[in-house]
This record gives sequence, structure tokens and C-alpha cells, in this order.
Amino acid sequence: MYFIKTPKWLKILYRSYIWNIPTDEKALYLTFDDGPHAVATNFVLDELKKYNAKATFFCIGKNVVAEKATYQRILEEGNTVGNHTHNHLNGWKTKDREYIANILEAAQFIDSDLFRPPYGRITRFQAKAISDTHQYKANGFKVIMWDVLSGDFDNKLSPEDCLLNVINNSTNGSIIVFHDSEKAYMRMRYALPGILEHFSKKGFRFEALNSSLLNK
Repeated sequence: MYFIKTPKWLKILYRSYIWNIPTDEKALYLTFDDGPHAVATNFVLDELKKYNAKATFFCIGKNVVAEKATYQRILEEGNTVGNHTHNHLNGWKTKDREYIANILEAAQFIDSDLFRPPYGRITRFQAKAISDTHQYKANGFKVIMWDVLSGDFDNKLSPEDCLLNVINNSTNGSIIVFHDSEKAYMRMRYALPGILEHFSKKGFRFEALNSSLLNK
């Protein structure tokens, strides 16, 4: 079970995490998890360029190692990146020391203080540990969650469902999750162009997440 639109009570319960960007402006924040992937990520980048759109890619460390050229393209085209662990670990099922070590392993290849836990699963202890500015990283990590899930990872959903999930639930400042992965590619490939076209026509712009934005 998962929420397409993150409920307010969950955002309040975990208020130290970032769920959306408070703004009155027509800005949306597309994010892509699990890449880089040679086919899916390059498709995303091609589509973003058509609309002068920027996004944030939460990368798995081992995939960055395997797809260095694609990772470099993400950065060269003005997008931002975040850490998604080195091996896509579930924080609820991983010992704290192992989980944190895996994040730091990924950090050797991903220069970012943005972190999104795979599956959205991280314990309070783990989150506090990686945000500690003295123990693990000079500036600590900011835990980035989401406001809207496209559901592109769900084999039970149609591509049309994923498109409507985003259209019907996104608003100013929404952080939206897609996946640039083989599993999600068929649904994401259909939904993303529709999202870019729909919201661009409504006057929205697509921006990347970054530390200066989050510190406002």
C-alpha cells in the first residue's frame, strides 16, 4: 500500500523531512529515482530539454559507477542529483551501521547533500545520524521525500493511470516521483511527456531541487 498524494498528517508526523517546496509560484519539482540507466535516463533528459525543464535525479551509487557518461550528462544539462544509497537498501530492513556506510559509499560518487531513502523507508535514528553535521558529512544530508507519486514502479497500474496520478494531484511546489529504471520505463515513457506538455501549457515551470532552494 502507498499514497499517491502524501497526506498532511504524514508530513506533520515527519516534519523534519522535505515533502514539497512552499511557494505560490507555478513551479513543480520532478524527481527520478534509481538511475542512472542508459536508456531510461537519456530518454528523460531528451524530454526535459524539449521544455527547458530541469529535474533532480536520486542516483544509486553502483549505477553511477556503471553509467558514468549518463551521470555526467545529467549534471552538464543543469539538473541536480541526490544520493539514493549505493545498493538501493531498505532502511527498515538494514542495520543502522550498514545503512549509513552504504550511503557514504554512494557519496564517493555522488556529490550532493540531498538524500532520498529507497522505498521512502528510513528510521528516525538513521535520518538523524545522516543529518548530523559533525559525525558523517561536513554539511549533513537533507532527507527528501515527495508530495506526489506517479506510481510508475507499480506493474498493476497502466501508463495512463500514472499520467493522471500526477495531473490530478500536483500543485504549486509539489515534489513528484518518477523512476528512470528498466522496471518503470514503459509507464514513465508514456506519462512524462504528457506531464511536461500539460503543465507547461498551464504556465508551470519545472525546477531542480538544490540546497539554496531548501534553505530559504
